[in-house]
Amino acid sequence: MAGNKHKYTEEVELDDVTIRILDCLQQNAEMSVAEIAEIVGLSQTPCWRRVNELKNSGVITKSVAIADPEKLGLLVNVFVHVTLTKQTEEALHQFEAAISDLPEIMECYLMSGEADYMLRVVVRDLREYQQLLTSCLTKIPTVSSIRSSFALSRVKYTTALPLRT
Repeated sequence: MAGNKHKYTEEVELDDVTIRILDCLQQNAEMSVAEIAEIVGLSQTPCWRRVNELKNSGVITKSVAIADPEKLGLLVNVFVHVTLTKQTEEALHQFEAAISDLPEIMECYLMSGEADYMLRVVVRDLREYQQLLTSCLTKIPTVSSIRSSFALSRVKYTTALPLRT
């Protein structure tokens, strides 16, 4: 890919046009190649090739539909800080295995600082969160403490990664 290059990893370099293509797809993955090509100033065939390069290189891993949680009755967002009894590799794997199949846990991050993990949990109501907490999270043997923070409102939400440097 010619032109200005932005190096993000050792394997993948993206020029300005490809970054604009990726910006379009991050905003709306259902855009046609024709629509994207018009926006970025390419003809359809080179645009299609670049989209395929993004997929084949692993930059684009998948395309999904993003559902509105409120319309599905999922009104409570909880940020859960979990501290383990010990931070051994075995304890970390045990915790991660225990939470991996819980659909209410939308995100899980291994953290530095006071808590070992931060989870983002989405549930219908406080009763459903209490059920998850008491029947699942507190039953994990390596969990020492759990601290929950409830989101009052969503100020910003995006799935688009920042591409400009």
